[in-house]
Amino acid sequence: MTIPADHPKIKPAKIGVILANLGTPDATDYWSMRKYLSQFLSDKRVVDYSAWLWQPLLQGIILTRRPFSSGKAYRSIWNNELNESPLLTTTRLQANAVKKEVEKIYGNDVIVDFAMRYGNPSTESVIKNLKDQGVEKIVFFPLYPQYAGPTTATANDEAFRTLMKMNWQPSIRTVAAYFDNPLYINALANSVKKKYASLQKKPDILVCSYHGVPVRYLMEGDPYHCQCQKTTRLLKEALGWNDTDIKTTFQSKFGPEKWLQPYTVEEVARLAEGGQKNIAIMSPAFSSDCVETLEEINEEIYESFEEAGGETFTYIECLNDSADHIKMMMGILKNELAGWIK
Repeated sequence: MTIPADHPKIKPAKIGVILANLGTPDATDYWSMRKYLSQFLSDKRVVDYSAWLWQPLLQGIILTRRPFSSGKAYRSIWNNELNESPLLTTTRLQANAVKKEVEKIYGNDVIVDFAMRYGNPSTESVIKNLKDQGVEKIVFFPLYPQYAGPTTATANDEAFRTLMKMNWQPSIRTVAAYFDNPLYINALANSVKKKYASLQKKPDILVCSYHGVPVRYLMEGDPYHCQCQKTTRLLKEALGWNDTDIKTTFQSKFGPEKWLQPYTVEEVARLAEGGQKNIAIMSPAFSSDCVETLEEINEEIYESFEEAGGETFTYIECLNDSADHIKMMMGILKNELAGWIK
């Protein structure tokens, strides 16, 4: 059939892969931080209080002060060479590594990109860009091992909101949480083994610090707490350790509510006071090192441990763009793409 000359151009059908991460401010100045924090803290998945109560507090008080402290935290870890946050740098490296592996298997039929839930590159811009390149099917991959409403769900929400604005929607498949995926557990275990092998003395205990959420979320059916606990248990079993060798904690408490416990900042102090003065700590819930790991753990939580008498504090980096992590991502993507492409 001959296509009329004035018909919109139709490009060869492609498949897209989007690695989706939390987000990043564009810069560390007051207004950049305020814009980013406003978007983040206005998300009902993150803070689900009534808007009439929350927004005046957020816009009038919190966002008047917090951009200063958050900007300071980001400046302490900022990638000055590229003028961007470490999270953005690492997510790009992950996407580039996955892209190389995807091209080896699928050639040019699959396009790999990455997006942020908050900040840039936005989820909407990336999906629209892929559609402009002829993408008709998308595997949307939230980089959160454990499912939670404020992470996995809101990332998916943003993708679906974009589809609502499109006349011709691509088909979309979201990747499920992978907290118990053997390749993920193996990658975590290998990162622990590698770090421990570089130390002169084995730490007394490994603290697995996950980002916290209010306890109320657990009671309302969010599976995050249970999935965190299972990740730690599977990691312990993969390492062949005892229960006393590893511990689950939660960090980044915000607001007056009771959050998941024990709180990391308090627990590391308790460990030091109890005689476990040489600890290692990792963050299995984060796919990339970011302000919560590079600044909060290595500064605030470390200081709490040191002030309580702790001696050796070893941070085990996130999986980032390690070979094991890319292998895990590819294992998941091969499975998700199986019904769409040979």
